[in-house]
Amino acid sequence: MEELREVGQAAGVDALAATTAEPFLEVRTTLERRKAEGLHGGMAFTYRRPERSTTPALALPGARSIVVGARSYLVEDPAEAPPDGPQGRIARYAWDDHYAALTQGLNAVAAALRACGWRTRVLVDDNALVDRAAAHRAGLGWWGKNANLLLPGLGSWYVLGSVVTNAVISASNEPVADRCGSCTRCSDGCPTGAITAPGVVDARRCLSWLLQADGVFPFDYRVALGDRIYGCDECQEVCPPNLRAPIRGPGGQEMPWAPLLSLLDADDAVVLAHAHRWYIWRREVRYVRRNALVVLGNVGMGDDPEVAAVLARYLAHPDGLLRAHAVWAAGRLGREDLLMGLDQDPDPLVQAELGRLP
Repeated sequence: MEELREVGQAAGVDALAATTAEPFLEVRTTLERRKAEGLHGGMAFTYRRPERSTTPALALPGARSIVVGARSYLVEDPAEAPPDGPQGRIARYAWDDHYAALTQGLNAVAAALRACGWRTRVLVDDNALVDRAAAHRAGLGWWGKNANLLLPGLGSWYVLGSVVTNAVISASNEPVADRCGSCTRCSDGCPTGAITAPGVVDARRCLSWLLQADGVFPFDYRVALGDRIYGCDECQEVCPPNLRAPIRGPGGQEMPWAPLLSLLDADDAVVLAHAHRWYIWRREVRYVRRNALVVLGNVGMGDDPEVAAVLARYLAHPDGLLRAHAVWAAGRLGREDLLMGLDQDPDPLVQAELGRLP
């Protein structure tokens, strides 16, 4: 294992550990129960087929071991938003393509195993494996109350991935005991109260998931969304181990902000190019625009002519979903004057939003 660790770290993996490829039976039970209770909020990923995502041998027949890797995405924060118009904040993990760097490192580990005659499969951000459960079993860290994995001395600012192999690799670490203790800063700090119990996140309230889900953005959580256009780091930002976590270095080329008016004005191809690493439901740009309208309602200025012009265009948009969210944004910014004539709009989503106005 030490040789594999050296290979992985030389290729950019920050932490590496091994565990068995036995099924994650307890995790499967948990996924099935939470799915039955609706806590997944319609999320697919490892909830889609719990028997698959918790059985490594279905990803690689004959699997006997899993090598789990972690790569930090904690880079320097450029701090304030650019001054040119209202901006939407992007979660840290999406500032750069950290998954690509992790995949490259794990591919190097897999190549070393194949050179010795073993079969491998690299799984990164893949619904074929519960990666946090694999990392926990491998002894990389402990479960935080926000369901993230915390690495001792390093925190939770990590993307995770695995190499499933038929090689027998001795477990490299002892399990890490809980170090959260009585701390509840993550659950107390969640803007929507989505952390309902230690290790339990109700996706129906989680802003990160709601920004990715289809349909109407829930009315009750729009104000709580604040300036977030993609993802939410709140539970990690307040976590004490994360406050002491080492910073990898300067950020990449992309900034943690997205210009809202540009996202709302640009054509679909430009928006998809800007959001190329974001998960967007069926790659339908309407959901990026839906989110941008909610954020605009939170951070825009109603007396800004450009903001008013964008709202006016969306109040006449052919997509009823976007007209409805434009109604909310206009009302929130005190621009009810832009809503004249919408009482005749035939779309029930628009009428529902009009009915909520004070």
